[in-house]
Amino acid sequence: MPISFETGGLQKLDQNTWGDPKTRDIVTLSYFDSAPDLPAPLEDEDVLRRKLTELQAEFGCLLEAHSITVNGQPALLRLEKFPLPERESGLGFTAGIVVPKAKCSAILKIMCSESGRPGAREAAVVPKVGFPNMFPPHPYAPEVRGKLPYNAADDMRWDDMFPNHALSRARRWIVHISRTAKVDPRFAALPAFTGPATADAGATTVKIASAGSGSGSGAPSTSATEVIPIVPRK
Repeated sequence: MPISFETGGLQKLDQNTWGDPKTRDIVTLSYFDSAPDLPAPLEDEDVLRRKLTELQAEFGCLLEAHSITVNGQPALLRLEKFPLPERESGLGFTAGIVVPKAKCSAILKIMCSESGRPGAREAAVVPKVGFPNMFPPHPYAPEVRGKLPYNAADDMRWDDMFPNHALSRARRWIVHISRTAKVDPRFAALPAFTGPATADAGATTVKIASAGSGSGSGAPSTSATEVIPIVPRK
């Protein structure tokens, strides 16, 4: 696979999927042999953030998007929340790194589901910021109103207060991995992604692995690999 990362404490579920037996968080590593469907170049962060916010509004809410480098390679770090389809309440959070190339991409992401009493984090933040301030305009696209609202409790400043919350876990893991992951030199050498206008439909001639389709710019994945039961450690 194009990306390698620390898997300590994780249980391997299949070739490209790992689970945390303690939290039941799911980590997936994917390679897509097609042009990335990112809506703007990584360098145009304002446009990229706005368009991603608009796209994610259909499924939930984009919380963060940052142009970063992973092992020297341009990448996108994104964090989203969405309703859990199998539950009447509670939220899921995905944090991922997309490393795009002109005709392919690699994605490493974690999916964390809320456990315990849904909304506990939000309820604890209300007295600190005041209810009128709980739902500010989205920082990337103030006029966007999505399936889930942008919430003041989603801010990273509350992570230390809720270290075991799904959002805190997702953000903590992806920040660490973004600093420590390694990119395969063969993948790193491929032509760079310069934006949707220059990407074409041709497939890259260097095939490193295959793990589905898509490039992660739309709804969070709900593939079978993400619901494989995890055997708790004894």
